[in-house]
Amino acid sequence: MIILRAYNNKDIVNVAASAAANAVAGMRVRLAKMVNKLIIIAYSSLLITHVSACSVIDDDLSDCPPDDNYRLDYELRLVTNLTTELQTELTTQTEVKLASALRAHLSNIFTDYAHDVDLSFYDTQGDSVRLHHDEHIMDANQASYTLNLPMRQYMHLAVANILENDVISLTGDDQCPTSMLSQTERDTIPSHNTGLFTARLPMEVLEGVNQNFNVHLYMANCASTLVVDTLGSGIRSMKVYSTGFATGFNLSDSTFLYVDQPPVVRTDEVKYDDQTGMAFCSVTFPSREEPAAASRGAQATRTVIETTDPFISESAAKALWQFNVYAVTADGKTTESKLYINLPLRAGQLKVLKAKVRNDGAIATDDQEVAVSVTLDWTPGGHHEPILVRNKR
Repeated sequence: MIILRAYNNKDIVNVAASAAANAVAGMRVRLAKMVNKLIIIAYSSLLITHVSACSVIDDDLSDCPPDDNYRLDYELRLVTNLTTELQTELTTQTEVKLASALRAHLSNIFTDYAHDVDLSFYDTQGDSVRLHHDEHIMDANQASYTLNLPMRQYMHLAVANILENDVISLTGDDQCPTSMLSQTERDTIPSHNTGLFTARLPMEVLEGVNQNFNVHLYMANCASTLVVDTLGSGIRSMKVYSTGFATGFNLSDSTFLYVDQPPVVRTDEVKYDDQTGMAFCSVTFPSREEPAAASRGAQATRTVIETTDPFISESAAKALWQFNVYAVTADGKTTESKLYINLPLRAGQLKVLKAKVRNDGAIATDDQEVAVSVTLDWTPGGHHEPILVRNKR
């Protein structure tokens, strides 16, 4: 858990005395400067204190303001089923090795550790332009930053772990309504390589009032893994892709954006010292929900899940996302298998799907929420007649 603490210091008076060689001795000078300073500290505990200080040459403190407390708490909240999914789906001795390999592979995704943080504060009374922006590298349990913010109302948007993500960038962030995590626009893309966390908070910085602000950053991406039993199949090689996921995330209202033809995501093979199987993992934005839940058609958006139990869901009438598998058989032919998954994949979730490949390269699974279509002797761009196989309950 990462918590950012804020100290708001105001009414700090810096006093300087200036005298020339022939100046009248004993002249008393007082210079007061009003400064409203926001200091954000990333730390592993929760505490924020405002300090008000006054300093003058003489001992007259009658002009010093009373102490005020301003509290602003940031916290990365990792809501995930990672441990439960690994313990439930990967139980044999060999699968336990895979579970350890998957946990290591996803250690930079399912984490409550922030490498970097992007902080934006927007006008709420005009055209929603950004009034202040700050970026920092944290890379530690503790770091401190200083921001100068006038007293007013703001919409505050925060993003963690965006700087080193190769697929996602922060776009349109000069204005609040257009600030978005945008995915690279290509037909085929690699998996996300960092776990992304976001937050939004309306806030008003007041003078002379004790205030508490709590900002919770939630995970915006997720992961899926296909585990294939290859024992006895004789296949030469295998490539796996996933598709059907959101292409962007709107920070101002915490919604995902979906398009009619989402890109195909290349999975990463996860090695786990096993001669009888292969595992492929992709990290993406979430899938669609059941259309009735989204209720906005092909361009539907969906609010990010922000509960402690978000991973129980009903099966959809149609597939929400899929794996595309290309297996090269012993005789050099390629078989295409498409696995259509009816359960949604949500932010913070890991889904492990187990299957088996036959000697003709076709993929089969016992999962009741998955339908499979198989194309034997597949070639890119050719005309094929896939065989659709839907599991029966």
